[in-house]
Amino acid sequence: MTEPTAAETDTTVIQPLREDERAELLRLRGEVDALRKAPRRRRVPNWKAVAAGFLITLGCVLAPLSLLTVWVHNQVANTDRFVATMSPLIEQPSVQAAVTDRVTDTIFGYVDVQAYANQAVDALAAQGLSPVLVDRLHSLTGPLASSLQGFVHDQVGTVVASSQVRAVWDQALRGGHEQLNAVLSGNASAISIVAGKVQLDLGPVITAAKQRLVANGFTAVNAVPDVHPTLAVGDAQTLIKARSAYNTLDTVATWLPWVTLVLLAAGVYLARNHRRALLNTGFGIATGMVVIAVALFIVRGVLIDNVPSRSAAPVSDSYDLLVRFLRDGLRVVFVVGLLIGIGAFLAGPSPTAVHLRAASNRLIVWLRRGGAKAGLRTGKLGGWVHDHRVPLRAGVVGVAVLVFVFLIPPSGLAAIVVALVLLVCLAVIQFLDQPSPGAQDRPTGTGTA
Repeated sequence: MTEPTAAETDTTVIQPLREDERAELLRLRGEVDALRKAPRRRRVPNWKAVAAGFLITLGCVLAPLSLLTVWVHNQVANTDRFVATMSPLIEQPSVQAAVTDRVTDTIFGYVDVQAYANQAVDALAAQGLSPVLVDRLHSLTGPLASSLQGFVHDQVGTVVASSQVRAVWDQALRGGHEQLNAVLSGNASAISIVAGKVQLDLGPVITAAKQRLVANGFTAVNAVPDVHPTLAVGDAQTLIKARSAYNTLDTVATWLPWVTLVLLAAGVYLARNHRRALLNTGFGIATGMVVIAVALFIVRGVLIDNVPSRSAAPVSDSYDLLVRFLRDGLRVVFVVGLLIGIGAFLAGPSPTAVHLRAASNRLIVWLRRGGAKAGLRTGKLGGWVHDHRVPLRAGVVGVAVLVFVFLIPPSGLAAIVVALVLLVCLAVIQFLDQPSPGAQDRPTGTGTA
């Protein structure tokens, strides 16, 4: 018996295409050929994505400019901040020497010691003192006046270098800065301008020096009236010309930070991927702060290189003193931007972020099991937290933001501490987030869970 062939066993019969099927096939082939031959259309970018990228970039550029503007405005218009910045200058030896010389010269402008001594010798001569002794005493009045001037200079120097002079110095700075603000705001009559220089009132220092000299027995200083000598602190002509810039600065410093925040928020809102936009925003702000910090370092080096070597130390100290509040602000904004970027990164789909979230979740699960073995049960609290977990998380984030905003003064370390406390609070919410027993068996609508 022979085996059947393949042709004999194949019972499949291929039916020919009907006319309508053949026509449909030909139509589809034509469409495919037309699509293959047609030029590819350029992909039109999404206007929201373009707008989001532009707004975020512009906001990141304006962030360091906003910080610089606010810092300059505080130094120019905020008397309290100016005094806090410049108050330590009185501790610099060069400043102490200048103030001491100016106060001493003012005192001896009203107290002519040599003239008083000559009057005393003439009075003795009128009483019959020997002419030889009169001549000798007259010859001693000059050295006496010089030695007394040295004594007064030392006493004034002691006053200037004492801890009590800080309040006096601050008062002088405050009065001078208020007068400078009057010039910038257009009220030039409120300030003393001599030879084109803005003069700082040293009247309070004179008063303190008189009190100390009287306490040491030099009562002749009472002849000095209530005077207000001045010390040149700047070019008044330049300040007067800066009135328009002052008004502009006041407006820009008030609105630019808010405009920057609105631009960044709008950019994140319009972005297709909010998390990625937030990540770019945080790291962009941090990068801007680094750029400003590098620029400050370069400016410091240029200033030191352009002064004599003997003045390098005072110039560097004064520069560091002047920009210290700006550096503090840079650190704070840098840390905040970095934390925002890191938070957005950890919430993303990257393998590192996924592994970190999985590890933290395993840790929380392990803690739950340990608590269960120890008899710890969340009960109704766990179910309530599970039902309200989203508003609870939003609430702790909002509280953390408010705490940082109202910190006085804010700092980079404070931002890190607030972020760590926020993570702990979120972990506690995650730990307590346990559905109530039987929650999965409850009916939902017309069906079952």
